[in-house]
Amino acid sequence: MAGISRRSLLQGMGAGIGALAASPLVGSGPALAAREKELNILCWEGYNSAQVLDPFRSSTGATVKAESLTNDPTMINRLRAGEINTWDLINVNNPWARKVMLPEKLIKPLPKAEFEPFFAKMLPEFKWPYKWAMSEDGSELIGMVQRFGPYSFVVNTDKVSRKTAEDTGWDLFNDPALAGRYGILESDDWNVFNIFIIAGIDPFKVHTPDELAKFEETAKRVFKGAKLIGDIASMNQALISGEIDLHMTGGTYSVSPARADGHPNLRGITPLKGPLPGGKGGISWIEVTSTVNNPNLSPLAIEFLKYVQAPDVAHTVAFAEGTFNPVAQMGNPDCFKLFTKEELDAIQWDSLEEEMARSVEYDIVPDYDKALDIMNAAKRLRG
Repeated sequence: MAGISRRSLLQGMGAGIGALAASPLVGSGPALAAREKELNILCWEGYNSAQVLDPFRSSTGATVKAESLTNDPTMINRLRAGEINTWDLINVNNPWARKVMLPEKLIKPLPKAEFEPFFAKMLPEFKWPYKWAMSEDGSELIGMVQRFGPYSFVVNTDKVSRKTAEDTGWDLFNDPALAGRYGILESDDWNVFNIFIIAGIDPFKVHTPDELAKFEETAKRVFKGAKLIGDIASMNQALISGEIDLHMTGGTYSVSPARADGHPNLRGITPLKGPLPGGKGGISWIEVTSTVNNPNLSPLAIEFLKYVQAPDVAHTVAFAEGTFNPVAQMGNPDCFKLFTKEELDAIQWDSLEEEMARSVEYDIVPDYDKALDIMNAAKRLRG
């Protein structure tokens, strides 16, 4: 989640039927046999949880290794650097599979006939053919979707009301009175997005020199005014203790553990309006998990993607240790009924549909590297 992300090649095939037919998915021989009991997953946290992996290990007798990172670009750069031969599955935010990894032949398509039926049991917005799971031309299925959510900022509603936060939106971080009362969650790609939005600029376009100058001024001011910069745990603890009243970059993904621990006054906020396309105020993320274009791909990669579609496993993924998130499989009544009232409250199910509608989907910033350099320089000025 995200990333998602939360989420970053930001923290950085045209393969047709012939290539798929030649892949170890349907091939045989010593190379395939050597990997029948081995699976390696590069992912956002959650999929590396023992709660998710241990039942799969037990049922297959396989050695399953999963490594979690906190930004998409870093994961993708590792494939580019040669680790395409190491990993079988990669789990990143929505645009990277379609716009980067497939064109660069870092991932391979999935067998559509085997996976299309799963989409019929997903929430309506993910029904077949779901955009981010497909190649640009719509001919190939390139990944499976599961976790998703809105991701903008988080407030302690005892200090900043939900109404005020939604109405004021990103201008909260332009208010001099709140200097020293907010935190910044460490997440390079999302922080780049958010500083552009605080500056009143759409992140997902090529920016003029004047817009980059405004981005720089905003970044310097926002980082200077932050009480602290840290990870999810430190942001939630600072909100609970009263050290801060809100933090930028956050949402269901980051605040759900605190809500589940009995702090419903902490809430992810999606602004009612903003400078994004359509006047939208927030950004959402959707994770896509794809098979790596590993020349010796484990046959367990396909089996794992099917395994996590099961209602009970999808619920486990949603509430795996770390962060809690809605999943596309909640469209299946057999999955949805597994969520308790308290779990639904933790993931802000009451407002999920409207918040997703107020959000544009995570995308790639064309001049991201330039913006990241500017933002990191502004961060260093904090001393």
